[in-house]
Amino acid sequence: MGGGDLSGRRILVPESRDLDLFAGMMEQHGAETIRCPMVKILDLDDPAPARDWLDQLTAGAFNDVILLTGEGLRRLMTVARADGRETEVIAALGRTRIFVRGPKPVKALREIGLGPYRIAPAPTTDGVIQALAEEDLSGRTVGVQLYPGNPNELLLDAVRARGGAPVAVTPYRYASDSETVAVEAAIRAMAAGRIDFVAFTASPQVRRLHEVAEACGLADEFRAGFRNTRIAAVGPVVAEAVVALGGTVAVSPESTFHMKPLVNAIRDLLARDSSAQRG
Repeated sequence: MGGGDLSGRRILVPESRDLDLFAGMMEQHGAETIRCPMVKILDLDDPAPARDWLDQLTAGAFNDVILLTGEGLRRLMTVARADGRETEVIAALGRTRIFVRGPKPVKALREIGLGPYRIAPAPTTDGVIQALAEEDLSGRTVGVQLYPGNPNELLLDAVRARGGAPVAVTPYRYASDSETVAVEAAIRAMAAGRIDFVAFTASPQVRRLHEVAEACGLADEFRAGFRNTRIAAVGPVVAEAVVALGGTVAVSPESTFHMKPLVNAIRDLLARDSSAQRG
């Protein structure tokens, strides 16, 4: 089978956009999943900043574009379609050099028939900065797609250090107050030892769990949950968020940072556990 069986394992799945897909991957191997949407992603209340960024793009103002998330590109294209200029925006993107942080923006680019100029060697801000280190951006304007809650001055400063002029946009928002009751229940279940794994696929999920715990007087339960529950992280950014809040990552994919490798990493860990017990 290429990994351990998940039968009888209760796995908390705090995914948002791909919740059912990710949970289904676990269930195929026998897991009982507890679905808990942590962060709901929404369009901007006011699309004007995204529209202004697209105006600059289509006017030829950007020499380069940096995409940090696939969701960001999709939300920009939603605004473009609403304005009746999807084809124009795709053509304008195609005339730029596109740097991407990881596989999700690559997938979003392929959905509109484009590909990246360069993929960061690691799906992190540091990885993007490393990709830019080989580029002379002197006199170039760089459109930078950010994500909510992180103005990422580190990345913007790195663009400036290479001679470029960054123009940032954050084209979506998080509805962080959604599903609070479910998040509270998840924290209590983790603290009580009723969850075998929690599988984080984005750092806002980790922060959301902690924020709900603090707001609802469940700080002790949060700490106990992080002690009592094995934590799976999809990649280094998520792992850093876990460690920052006092957790320990039990398992993470070694190189390919998305959902299927995370499922396989959990299965491999359980297979090693079984082998050790038999030994």
